[in-house]
Amino acid sequence: MNYYAIRAIYIFEMSRAWRTLMESIAAPILSTSLYFVVFGAAIGARMGEIDGIGYGAFIIPGLVMLSLLSISVSNASFGIYFPKFSGTIYEILTAPASAIEIVLGYVGAAASKSVILGLLILLTARLFVDYEIAHPVWMLAFLLLTAITFSLLGFIIGLWANDFQQLQIIPLMVITPLTFLGGAFYSIEMLPEPWQTISLFNPVVYLISGFRWSFYGISDVNVVISFGMTIFFMLSCLAVIRWIFNSGYRLRS
Repeated sequence: MNYYAIRAIYIFEMSRAWRTLMESIAAPILSTSLYFVVFGAAIGARMGEIDGIGYGAFIIPGLVMLSLLSISVSNASFGIYFPKFSGTIYEILTAPASAIEIVLGYVGAAASKSVILGLLILLTARLFVDYEIAHPVWMLAFLLLTAITFSLLGFIIGLWANDFQQLQIIPLMVITPLTFLGGAFYSIEMLPEPWQTISLFNPVVYLISGFRWSFYGISDVNVVISFGMTIFFMLSCLAVIRWIFNSGYRLRS
């Protein structure tokens, strides 16, 4: 294992986050704070409890996931796309670093930034809503696994994209709608049939449900299934990345 290569890629990607601190950290925290003000304070004060949890506290896991998914994908996708755009991807591919080492560097940095952002959002939420974390170890586990999984997905998108427009299609047209429809602001048990059943085909439901369980011990889906689905998504992304490097898809063209 070439730890020097992993470290070099990781440090380079992390330094980019500090150089663009406003876009990488401050902007997502500010936008999430606006959600807390509008949904948590203004609207939440006029709504009843959901499963015994105040609405402002209920939406915290969903808001964290909303930011975590989009930031993980955008960080990882841009991180690997820019070398393709500038032509330096060939230097990376010909360097004494294996595919797994390249993935560990880029995905590790993207996941690290996402986890840091998720924790900062949780701290920011304290300014607006009181909440408790019933299972802190599981909360960190879901946070880390989700960040890794969607950083892997972002890495795939970055390899697939041919231009900056394609880089934004899946995050804007797929991931964000799935997150809003995945129970970020409500429990899917509140939906009538057949929408409740249809929601179970949304993979983000399992991520948000498991993450919310780690806070309040309530979930729309059994937590074991949520954890299993998260692992399944991660392994699926790893399988796709392995195929990309073995076949050279969008790498050699």
